[in-house]
Amino acid sequence: MNTTTIVLAGGKSSRLGRDKVRENLGAESLLQRVLHRISSLGNEILVVIREETSPLPLSPDIPVKLVTDVYPGRGALGGLYSGLLASNTQYNLVLGCDMPFLNLDMLRYILKVAEGFDVAVPRLGEFLEPLHAAYSRSCLAIIEPLVKRGLYPIYDFFPDVETRYVEADEINRFDPQHLSFLNINTEADLQKARSLYEQGF
Repeated sequence: MNTTTIVLAGGKSSRLGRDKVRENLGAESLLQRVLHRISSLGNEILVVIREETSPLPLSPDIPVKLVTDVYPGRGALGGLYSGLLASNTQYNLVLGCDMPFLNLDMLRYILKVAEGFDVAVPRLGEFLEPLHAAYSRSCLAIIEPLVKRGLYPIYDFFPDVETRYVEADEINRFDPQHLSFLNINTEADLQKARSLYEQGF
């Protein structure tokens, strides 16, 4: 199945207090590490950014297409909308730019089970991982009015579309420690990620 990978890099990093995509793990920025991981999938990569973003720490060996938010300041849902609108494929893997321990086998599995659904999203108990999920472009019609009205939580529209929940037993086959979902929001998250990196993860 021909797919696109969309990386959302337009957040304000308000909890961290500085632009998280420029923070390093080893010799790479968080964004570079994500791009290197997902480049093995062989998909076109779209990176969604804010209009005022200064030049990103991209990797010259990995071709990406930069996409500017269509509706600035509308959070992750706005970034999702902008990425899907720019995509040329029906199915799209959507990831946060700050997830340094992505598991490629699980990403491939999510894309596989997404076929025939509008959304395929990991679910651990009550918690969803909407920035580690697959979306069909068929979601655009329902997302656009939500973004225009300023309704930002991505998961709010899941009950209104055909959603395939990837449950804990499926996730555990690939990532029993659930490191794929570690994202960098705070200084403590960043230090945890650096500690895991030093341990070889």
